[in-house]
Amino acid sequence: MVLMYLVICSVVLLPSSSSDFCYDEGYCDPYAWGDYFPSCHPIIEGHHSPINLDHQVRRNLSLDMLHLEGFDSTQRGRWRLKNDGHSIMLEVDSGMTVSGGGLPGTYETVQLHFHWGSSSTNGSEHTIGQLRFPMEMHIVNMKSIHPNLTAALDDPTGLAVLGFFIDVAYADNVNFRPISDAVPSVAYKGQTASIRPFPLISLLPQNNLSQYYRYHGSLTTPPCSQVVLWTVYEAPIYISWAQLKQFVNGVYSTEEGAEKQAHLHNNFRHIHPTFSRTVYASKDARVLTDATCPPLSGAAFTLLIALTVTGLSSAL
Repeated sequence: MVLMYLVICSVVLLPSSSSDFCYDEGYCDPYAWGDYFPSCHPIIEGHHSPINLDHQVRRNLSLDMLHLEGFDSTQRGRWRLKNDGHSIMLEVDSGMTVSGGGLPGTYETVQLHFHWGSSSTNGSEHTIGQLRFPMEMHIVNMKSIHPNLTAALDDPTGLAVLGFFIDVAYADNVNFRPISDAVPSVAYKGQTASIRPFPLISLLPQNNLSQYYRYHGSLTTPPCSQVVLWTVYEAPIYISWAQLKQFVNGVYSTEEGAEKQAHLHNNFRHIHPTFSRTVYASKDARVLTDATCPPLSGAAFTLLIALTVTGLSSAL
């Protein structure tokens, strides 16, 4: 509980909109995406993502831990890591599915990708109590009745995305190295790298997978289709500063050899209102269903940092 207290109550409040993220062909302002992609226009009663998660959540006792089939096994063949110009994406082969936890069917895992900030800003898409984490990982899953993603975008619940906040610790996360070590090979837009599959469960906060929040939303990049059932987990994944810097300092939104090189920074969409949507807390969720965190004195804050670092060093 000390660790979770520090994460939720002491993360620095940062701006909720990106400033230098371009989504292809110079569309650099997510607020203006609707001018080019009509489905990205956030009209009233729209179900857009990301959102701020706050204490206005409703407990749903039927939301148990999701069933992550195949996440604990190592697939054959190779996976492909790719820089698509607006994220680093890991495309996986078939064999992993997500179901249960209130999802209306079985969803096949397709890919995972990342959102991050810069050397001076945090970059998670979702926020908790207006607080933003350094990174966020999305595991994208497509309803198994659909032949491809294009078909899934015509289904109001065609996609189920698992969102994980990423925070920073002192030591490398060895389970994250297959990705972070390969990032230099895909530094520039259009580059790809082949990596050996690994158990995807090793990336996740396995002791806290029953603690999450659920709402109906959208893709966070064009075409912003409102077809996503979001599962956003409370417990973050921890990586080192060095692993974070692989993304912040080493990834470009431009092709290698381009006349003007541009780092890929702040590739997150701005926060959207929930309007009439209900955000549900799983049966075991704790952070947003407890009382609001009281303010900390300087001495208490220092003590919590010391306790947290001790806990992290034994957990990594």
